[in-house]
Amino acid sequence: MLEGKKAIVTGATAGIGKAIALTLAEAGADVAVFGTNSERGQKVVDEIKSKTSREAFFVSADVSSTQEVQESVNQVVEKFGSVDILVNNAGIVKDGLLMRMSEADWDRVIDVNLKSVFNMSKAVLRTMMKARSGRIINISSVIGLTGNAGQVNYAASKSGIIGVTKSLAKELASRNIFVNCVAPGFVDTGMTDTLGDNLKEEILKAIPMKRIGTPEEIAQVALFLAGNGANYITGQVLPVDGGMTM
Repeated sequence: MLEGKKAIVTGATAGIGKAIALTLAEAGADVAVFGTNSERGQKVVDEIKSKTSREAFFVSADVSSTQEVQESVNQVVEKFGSVDILVNNAGIVKDGLLMRMSEADWDRVIDVNLKSVFNMSKAVLRTMMKARSGRIINISSVIGLTGNAGQVNYAASKSGIIGVTKSLAKELASRNIFVNCVAPGFVDTGMTDTLGDNLKEEILKAIPMKRIGTPEEIAQVALFLAGNGANYITGQVLPVDGGMTM
């Protein structure tokens, strides 16, 4: 499906990002695994190589740093020759009520979750525009659609990603570069592992399908958006949330 395509996945050392990196590789793409934990990153690379015949390598980069991102993308282009698919998945949480939230916690979440989308997208545009082809897939959240008490910074960053997606899609559609957004609901990752049992029960009540999603289910949607089946889709936000936001 993606034979010979070159992909970058940020936040790819665990959870949804790891699942996306593996799924793209299994579909035929070579993958640059971006993250900050080199040990976990190398394990993902090793898993890709053991399960597929595709190339993969780890790139240690703080995606909130414009300079680091540009240098890292240059490294990928030098190795792969191009970038056909970018998945902006990197994200963190620093939850708390606004009245108690520090400026540092606000800034860090916005930088990692939202500024990273600006940094990464801008860095890959030259190679995509030269090829007159490309896919940018941004991972937002249902929290960006609904908001959530105690997550003002996270909700702002994820809502911002939706705005970037729609605006950038309009800028790039004529160049055959498509930009779409996936908004996962509650997914079984390290981020949700910290939730207490009582809170998980409350969350399940709000999900018509009555279960939490898996990283692999999000990865399959990213795969669809990266492939030819999505050739007439751009600027869209696709919730993958068990019906939570319908």
